[in-house]
Amino acid sequence: MSVARLLKLRQRFGIAAPRVAVRTHLPWYLRWLVLGLLAASSVALGMWMYDAGRRFAGFEATEAGQEISTARQELAVAREELARLRGLSNAAESKIAIERTAQQDLVKQLRSMEAENARLREELAVFESTLSADPKHAAAISIKRFKVEPELRAGEYRFHLLMLAMGAKREEFRGRFELIVSLNQGGRDVMMTLPKDAAEDGFNLGFKHFQRVQGTFRVAPSARVSSVQVRVYENGTAEARVTQTTTLG
Repeated sequence: MSVARLLKLRQRFGIAAPRVAVRTHLPWYLRWLVLGLLAASSVALGMWMYDAGRRFAGFEATEAGQEISTARQELAVAREELARLRGLSNAAESKIAIERTAQQDLVKQLRSMEAENARLREELAVFESTLSADPKHAAAISIKRFKVEPELRAGEYRFHLLMLAMGAKREEFRGRFELIVSLNQGGRDVMMTLPKDAAEDGFNLGFKHFQRVQGTFRVAPSARVSSVQVRVYENGTAEARVTQTTTLG
């Protein structure tokens, strides 16, 4: 054997020979099975960790569903209670409104009765003083009371007139009366005579002992009435028998 050949053999099988790795060969289906197991294990581990995290945070699906159902039931009960309380509140408000209206009506009636009582006392005092007077020196026809008061509606006024007949021989008086209203409107002083038509009803007089008359008249809402004069005429005469003037503040 030649020396060159020996050298080649030494390089291949000696200390200087290249390293050789020995690997175990696995079939392909075993490799896929191992990979599938690893993947399944990873998915199972992930789901377990997600579920454990939800339990730890208090978001268990069943418990959350029960809590939502309970909250919905409580909300429905609360809405029913709210509707019931609203109904009671509306009924109470309606009752209060009715009672308030009735109370206001009672107050108005009470004030009207007090005003009527005061008027009757005043008229009684007038009658008593008239009866105690000497008929020989008393006027045959006199105005014992004449008042003018503004109403609640702007421009509307109410007047009260009390006529009295005196004398030993009292005959029935027939006549009429008129109102002379002095007012300021638009910066100008104006006089308005009522009634505008002499034949208008409501301004006629006819009495033997006394007659009480009351009514209303209207002026422009922006006008300001300063005074009102009443003039009493007997039928067939153009001159007033008696007059009286009342001023308004």
